[in-house]
Amino acid sequence: MIQRVTSPALFPPPGYSHVSVVEAGTKLAFLAGSVPLDGEGKLVGEGDPPRQAERVIANLREQLRSVGSDLEHVLATDVYVVSSEPAVLSGVWEVVEASGLSTGPHSSTLIGVACLGYTGQLVEITATAVVPEGARA
Repeated sequence: MIQRVTSPALFPPPGYSHVSVVEAGTKLAFLAGSVPLDGEGKLVGEGDPPRQAERVIANLREQLRSVGSDLEHVLATDVYVVSSEPAVLSGVWEVVEASGLSTGPHSSTLIGVACLGYTGQLVEITATAVVPEGARA
């Protein structure tokens, strides 16, 4: 269903693939950015990018479940982190790798940004995923 490709002509990526290919006719889900808010809209993990990443991934999992999918069906992500420090970005990426999102591995871009939409927000992840055949959506 999902073919993940690492191009032999390019430098091997650490824990992700260069390309994900899905045959035509497969149902895809394009997810809005997952943010580090709890069910009441309160920020989780103020000042703590890895903690925020954990909540973002938990929320992403809920978004996926709502259409009958899950983390292992994610094809691609964009991971936004408010920081210009590679160590901070790496800390968030470690959470992503440990989450099951890197199963596959999926295609991903890790991006340092100046700010995100909510006050105190340090992490956001957008995703594209396959909705397995027969899943409720």
